[in-house]
Amino acid sequence: MEVGSGDVNSKLFINLLLSHKAEESLTQALDTQFYDVIEKFEPHKSNDLGQNEPREPAQAVELGSKGEHVADREAAKTTADVFQVKVKLPHQPYEIPIMVSTQEQVQDLRQSIVEQPAAFQYSCFHLEHRGQKINDYSDLSDVKDLAAWSELRLIEDPYTEKEARMHVVRVRELIGAAGNRVDTLHGISAGVSLHENVLPWCGAEQPNSGKQNPAASKTLEGVNALADFQPQGPPSLQTLMPPAQELLPKTIKALTVSPWNPPPPAFRQRGHLIYLQVTTNEGEQYQITSHVSGFFVNKSSNIRFDPMPRPSPKDAMAHSLFVLIQNLSPSFESSFNKLLEANNKRDPLGNFQLTSAIPSYPWLVPAVSSGGATHQPDMTRTQETYLLAGVENTETLRDWNEEIQTTRELPRETVQDRVFRERMTAKIMAEFNEAAARGAVLVARGEVAALNPTESKDAQIFVYNNIFYSFGADGVGTFTSEGGDEAARVAVGKDVMGVKAVNQLDVAGLATPGTIIVDYLGKRLVAQSIVPGIFKQREPDEPQVDYGGVEGRDVVAENDVFVPTFSQVSKALKVKKHPVWDKEGNRHVLEASVETKGLLGTDGRKYILDLYRLTPLDVSWLDEYWTDNEVHGSKPKECNYPHRMAVLRPELVEAYWRLKMGEYVKEEVEKRKMSREQESNIGKGDLVHSTQGNGQGSSLVNGVSDMNNKEPESHKEQDRIDISAFSWSLNPDVFCGQQPRTEQEKEEWTIDEQDVRTVADYLHQKVIPDLLNDLEEGEVGFPMDGQSLSRLLHKRGINIRYIGKIASLAQSDNRRLQALRALAIQEMIARAFKHVAHRHLKKLPMPMTDACIAHLLNCLLGTGVNKSPVADVDENLKFLYNEGDLSFANTTPDSLRSDIEEQVQIRYRYTLTSWLPDIKHIQLLREVALKIGLQLVAKDYKFSLNSVATLDQPTHLANGNLIHSASSSHPVNGVSGKKKKRNAGNSSPTSMNGCNTTDATTTFIPNDVANIVPIIKDACSKSILAEEALEAGRISMVQNQKELGQELLLESLSLHEQIYGILHPEVARVYHQLAMLYHNLDEKDTAVELAHKAVVISERTLGVDSNETILSYLNLSLFEHANGNTSVALACMKHALELWKIIFGSNHPDCITTFNNAAVMLQHLKFFHESRLWFELSIAMSEDTCGKDSVNTATLAFQLAQALALDQDHKGAVRRMRDAYSTFLNKFGAEHQNTKEAESWLEQLTQNAVSIAKHAKDVQARRIRRVLFTPRVTLGTQPQAPVGQSSATGPSNGNARTNSDLDSRSIDELMRYIEGGEASKKTPTKKRKNPRNRRS
Repeated sequence: MEVGSGDVNSKLFINLLLSHKAEESLTQALDTQFYDVIEKFEPHKSNDLGQNEPREPAQAVELGSKGEHVADREAAKTTADVFQVKVKLPHQPYEIPIMVSTQEQVQDLRQSIVEQPAAFQYSCFHLEHRGQKINDYSDLSDVKDLAAWSELRLIEDPYTEKEARMHVVRVRELIGAAGNRVDTLHGISAGVSLHENVLPWCGAEQPNSGKQNPAASKTLEGVNALADFQPQGPPSLQTLMPPAQELLPKTIKALTVSPWNPPPPAFRQRGHLIYLQVTTNEGEQYQITSHVSGFFVNKSSNIRFDPMPRPSPKDAMAHSLFVLIQNLSPSFESSFNKLLEANNKRDPLGNFQLTSAIPSYPWLVPAVSSGGATHQPDMTRTQETYLLAGVENTETLRDWNEEIQTTRELPRETVQDRVFRERMTAKIMAEFNEAAARGAVLVARGEVAALNPTESKDAQIFVYNNIFYSFGADGVGTFTSEGGDEAARVAVGKDVMGVKAVNQLDVAGLATPGTIIVDYLGKRLVAQSIVPGIFKQREPDEPQVDYGGVEGRDVVAENDVFVPTFSQVSKALKVKKHPVWDKEGNRHVLEASVETKGLLGTDGRKYILDLYRLTPLDVSWLDEYWTDNEVHGSKPKECNYPHRMAVLRPELVEAYWRLKMGEYVKEEVEKRKMSREQESNIGKGDLVHSTQGNGQGSSLVNGVSDMNNKEPESHKEQDRIDISAFSWSLNPDVFCGQQPRTEQEKEEWTIDEQDVRTVADYLHQKVIPDLLNDLEEGEVGFPMDGQSLSRLLHKRGINIRYIGKIASLAQSDNRRLQALRALAIQEMIARAFKHVAHRHLKKLPMPMTDACIAHLLNCLLGTGVNKSPVADVDENLKFLYNEGDLSFANTTPDSLRSDIEEQVQIRYRYTLTSWLPDIKHIQLLREVALKIGLQLVAKDYKFSLNSVATLDQPTHLANGNLIHSASSSHPVNGVSGKKKKRNAGNSSPTSMNGCNTTDATTTFIPNDVANIVPIIKDACSKSILAEEALEAGRISMVQNQKELGQELLLESLSLHEQIYGILHPEVARVYHQLAMLYHNLDEKDTAVELAHKAVVISERTLGVDSNETILSYLNLSLFEHANGNTSVALACMKHALELWKIIFGSNHPDCITTFNNAAVMLQHLKFFHESRLWFELSIAMSEDTCGKDSVNTATLAFQLAQALALDQDHKGAVRRMRDAYSTFLNKFGAEHQNTKEAESWLEQLTQNAVSIAKHAKDVQARRIRRVLFTPRVTLGTQPQAPVGQSSATGPSNGNARTNSDLDSRSIDELMRYIEGGEASKKTPTKKRKNPRNRRS
């Protein structure tokens, strides 16, 4: 491995993609193999089942700065691989065309057929080509003589019971007979999207088609979307509520399994499979028999059983249930067409079912009585288990471990193999996670019998659905010396992280069990696929595991079989090969931590288990905050950190490894440089001596031979350094009680300990200060909520336990650090409350959890309404569960406050003082709900006698909420301050769902807790192939290889879609990155479409109010504005700002950029006064955050001066331009371009102000003396920087703005703009079609 020029990594991947002749057509092959999921969604008309209209082949991807088609270079190959065939049907219309690819399987073709409207009725059939039956599991390339316009014949097959059940399920979904689903795992409204709320779906017409969206129609009438938005106003919880869904047209009244089902043996022998009951819209009821030959109406009634066919003329039979219902109900066809039309009006991307990702759950949901939470009757809802799994319910039982390991053992030699393997791995892991989480919920509720019911509750183990469950608690005393239950809880969480890390390495020959953890009702459960042989009873002298520590560290096993695979893992994770000693003092050399175990399964596979100690202990933290039982230090035991499982994060180890590698490379470069200088000096001396000796040497130029002017071939690779000799790793078992025996071992162990201490010091002395500095200077995006803050810390290698230290270091006059401190304190309070709530919920009966949660929330957030809330405990339940732990009822606000302060002090080493008045109620409520899994009824929660839940009125600036003079000195959005006070009572949204809490004695009641959902943490790894393509594309773009970079990035998008499916967080992030790329390349239509998809997928997988969703909306507004849809952009921006207020509050430090963008957009729509107000808000925040003398504030003052001129405030314009000029002069000097621009503008604005004062009539007539002035720079909107990352165009709010931020318009152009003219005419750029579109 070598490090040198920046294109090494990209070349490695490019070679992987393009070097093999068999893979030359990779791009077209991947685009066509799974094109049913990777292409544009808009032409796909979705019905209830998510079925689509006819597919067409993938359009050639457009690449290159001049719009040339990459596919033109491979036209011949594409033509040969993608073609159209004719499918002959047994019924009307008798023939349909289908576009196919030789890279597809026959199963893909079958799916394409049944998605056609003309073929909805078919589900049980096979295909024939030239009279030969085609195997459904073969590739189309294996079908002999299959070519363009070949005829395939669809032949209806006889049904089996399973085929009949699947056909009934499909027809129920297809015709809308299935009622609403009750998701017992993911909660109410899981995977909801608000995108249609903000920008209603337009059917086939795309939001980026250049036409104004209906959501922005008001803007066209002169009312902008931000007109009623109050930047300093209260947040509106209504923003999170989806609109009430209109009921879809009903095609039939009911389709259920008949009470006569299942068929008796005598009739089953005659081919009867299922008995059904259908009630049509006309009120007619039919008893239907599912026969091997199809479906027919029988003679049965509700009281008489006769499943034989009706005689003529009342007989009715068809191979498809769909056709039979169509023949029985005269109104079915028209109502079914109306159903299809209604489905076509909905955004397919917002309604597809999530299959490969955990859907997000909203923390606020409609009340049960509201229109948004209607519960419809459906008798078959309880029968679906039978329809899906059969009478014996055996079809759902799967050998999860065998499926997972078999999938990972699939071939990986070619790119096609890797794509298929990773796609199948993602699919099976998603299915395992779903099944495991459902089982964990049942275990937590006590609905699964334990395998060892006589053991203590924490020690019980369970098996359900072939998945092994145990509690994340120290039931058998394994972690007694490490912290007991707290240590066990942390260990299982670290284990899942370790499994995920090993899965990401994808080491051949090493297996990991499927693993997730589920936090539910205060309990942490571990779910794992059952490893063959893990329960096997071994011989007395045979250890239970084959490698690593067996019983803690007392017995250690070694097995050379595990060394090769374990060494690969250790090398990648920077784990040092090291010795350990058992209780007998015997020395064992292990590749991994002694806690990591290897097990030879009875299936012959090598399994790696217990991966919670991949990195060393954080010794600096433990030295300060932990005292062992046997050591009596100065710290009392009760003040200890809760556990001794405090380890360093892998990101920190990786960062330090890169630092050491950089030092190594630098040293090697210096050595090589010195060596070359010595060789050069020696060469010069030899050359002079040779020339003087024979007089026939080469001529010298400056003492160097002509032939030496050309660098030797041996020096061409001089910039590349071989790092294979570099080695750095850490011993994970230091400070864990190991006792070296010999002096040499002790010396080596001391060195290992010092290495770990050095990394810990690096965290304290470098990583944490750098993070604070970056956030203070505005070099990176500022976190919005606890989740984004936690992710930022983890990305930098900082454990959450250091959040208290960050809060202490953030005590500063800097507004950004004050906001960081307030956010850190809020996160600590929320996490402390979570631990307190878990303690009460753990042993509480489930029917009483809502009372517990409501009481704890009242003690935390409702003391402004009731200072002494009393728990609302149902006396009947209290009597019924007389052994339940009802200690929560004794909790008071004071005791809860003490518990929270204690938890914060112990866990984060931070002392909370006078924190209750400073909390932001809505934001803290959201954080608590997301951490515990609460779904609360959406209503106006009352937190004080004079305010409701939507108010956001913290009393101190430390909470990050800044008070700006601009809001009071000028009317906001056309409403004066006095008028705002008069209307203050109407500023809050009306009570949602008709819920009125004005008479409530407490803020929360038990009925407000609508649901509690499990918090799931999985071990799914990212796609290595897709990530390689993405990274190679980024590198190519950085190197200005735009065409290659675009091709690789699009390839990465295709790979992400194929492997994960469309609805996945990783796909959303790629969409977001590609949208930004195309925006920068001026591919506006493409950027907008990708950004819309990124928004929908982010909402459904990350949350409607997640920080990534907000960033997606903000950048979507930027792209829509650039594409000419400014009204749509303002609608997106308003929604993002409303969400921002809900999750953070007013005046987030990064709002400066957003407010500035809003002002520019309003100015574009000629709302000059409103634009001025938003500029004033932006500059007021900048003055408070960055300082009045900062370059950032000066740049905003420059823009505000122009806005004031447009708003006819010429004195204010002169004043602001003078401020900008003074700052530029002090910062950059008189010769800097910014200074010159500001000076020229100041001179002209001053002259115009004087002229206007003298010529009032001219001012009224808007005839101002024109002054020609043409600066060289432009003004525009800026992308919002992602959390923890710098913006693509530079810092979002820092003091390092360049002159490119200033406006290029002269006063002459500004005034023409006011009068309705165009300031400048831009040459229209050639627009290219979307690279994901299909060929028309």
